[in-house]
Amino acid sequence: MPEPDRIIRLRTVLERTGLSRSTMYRKIAEGTFPAQIKISANGAGWREADINRWVADPVSWHTRVSRKNSD
Repeated sequence: MPEPDRIIRLRTVLERTGLSRSTMYRKIAEGTFPAQIKISANGAGWREADINRWVADPVSWHTRVSRKNSD
């Protein structure tokens, strides 16, 4: 049975990616980084699998998102 996808918070995302907060949000706006998802009225997080895929190959992630948007 596969392990469920966890939601991780900002601090963990920044530690795993090595990005600064401002760079990460700029990349989200550009479409080159996974966007956060709302998890409560005042909280947001990221799917761990999305962050892991981005860390493994950021260029490929961008290409995959661009293809989905152009379909």
